[in-house]
Amino acid sequence: MTTCTTCPYCGVGCGILADADGTITGDPDHPANYGRLCSKGAALGETIDLDGRLLAPRVYGSDTDWDTAIDMVADKFRTAIRDHGPDSVAFYVSGQLLTEDYYVANKLMKGYIGSANIDTNSRLCMASSVAGHKRAFGSDTVPGTYEDLEHTDLIVLVGSNLAWCHPVLHQRIAAAKAQRPSLRVVNIDPRRTVTSDLADLHLPIDADGDVALFNGLLAHLALTGRIDDAFVDAHVDGAQAAIAQAADTDLRATGLSADLLHQFYAMWAGTEKVVTIYSQGVNQSTSGTDKVNSILNCHLATGRIGRPGMGPFSVTGQPNAMGGREVGGLANMLANHLDIENPEHRDTVQGFWNSPTICTQAGLKAVDLFDACADGRIKALWIMSTNPAVSLPDAGRVAEAIANVPFTVVSDIMAHTDTGDLADVLLPATGWGEKDGTVTNSERRMSRQRAFLPVPGMARPDWRIICDVAAAMGWADGFNFDSPADVFREYARLSQAAAPHGRDFDISGLRDVSDADYANWKPMQWPVPSDGEQGGR
Repeated sequence: MTTCTTCPYCGVGCGILADADGTITGDPDHPANYGRLCSKGAALGETIDLDGRLLAPRVYGSDTDWDTAIDMVADKFRTAIRDHGPDSVAFYVSGQLLTEDYYVANKLMKGYIGSANIDTNSRLCMASSVAGHKRAFGSDTVPGTYEDLEHTDLIVLVGSNLAWCHPVLHQRIAAAKAQRPSLRVVNIDPRRTVTSDLADLHLPIDADGDVALFNGLLAHLALTGRIDDAFVDAHVDGAQAAIAQAADTDLRATGLSADLLHQFYAMWAGTEKVVTIYSQGVNQSTSGTDKVNSILNCHLATGRIGRPGMGPFSVTGQPNAMGGREVGGLANMLANHLDIENPEHRDTVQGFWNSPTICTQAGLKAVDLFDACADGRIKALWIMSTNPAVSLPDAGRVAEAIANVPFTVVSDIMAHTDTGDLADVLLPATGWGEKDGTVTNSERRMSRQRAFLPVPGMARPDWRIICDVAAAMGWADGFNFDSPADVFREYARLSQAAAPHGRDFDISGLRDVSDADYANWKPMQWPVPSDGEQGGR
């Protein structure tokens, strides 16, 4: 039997066809990849064996039953909250979780424990983009779609080595360029990469020269009469101040010659349909948010946004980085793109959840969270589906910080990881191919991950583990979910409750999705309003 599911590797969100024997092919009907796969996706079948799997809960190194493990986790967290307050506990989660997992983890921490100390490894790659989107648009909205790549006349890649990091998007661009040679590609990267081979122009920019480059572009657009005054008057605030500030930019910070700057600026200014794709080379920087906004400003000033073939486009690293942002998986957000700092938003979420409390301020962000582990502020820590003792910056110090926490629980599929080996309790989670739920890719497209393998040993899906712990802490009524579809319906109903706050994230049209429709789900882009056009522009 062949199962339609979604690749778990990167934010492209490719559809795949999977068989229980490990045969993997691309799904020709999935709009993210139309059957294309990269080498990692094609080799997924080699990752589904049980070598090294964690197959039973472990407490202090010994296998045990679920009731014993769940009761211990609940008791340790309850005790820490009682003795030290809700901010003495923390969750560190992952863009590998499914949206339904993320939702219940966020609900437990923010609405029942009453702290915002839940952050995610997606923070490391997407926080700059989230902040830039909110600063520009008022919400964390990605306006681009993959179809734009086929309809544009100029693709600008900034800090994005697509050929290695998002190969299927690179394949789509290469195919579009082969079909339409007039399509031009610019690659902005300090190094010449494999992606540069596709480019008509490579700009070997100095590290962190991106703000200067795009501020200079904005000034050039103003000088050459390319500002869309009608669009700016109708939709943009602060344009003149931004242009005036951009005019003072010292272009020497780009490290580029005057000739290269002229070529790029003339190309961008003279091409209406421009897509600017940016990724970790922009986001992972001390000036990452400013880089994002310098790119967005050029599109906003020219009205080259929200129409086919044009717009800024952030591409994510993990398969569900976007889904985590949607449900408030970051320490400074509430679910459905609502704001912790806004009391009306908090009241809406708490009222909908009927929860005993709600966090009132942003929690500890990833790096700060592990600093708090190191200095003793965190008394109980739950790490889900990630390995921060390896993946975080200054990993050795992070490992020491985790070891300093009085009680640590890790949910994972592997019996031994650098992080899991520091845990007091290990909880066996289901892995890709064994779990059901949804993920959202870089273009806001929600797709299903479906199980095609039996659940090994005593493993449980993450959403179920979280709900079991919540119930053991005394909150069974708030976590009485029977299935991932049940979780998703509540999440969509919260979207309807949040609608009066004017956020463009809206999946209220899915609030009553049936089990059958959830099972037969076709990939779709949000917004999915109760009435109106799906996908939006």
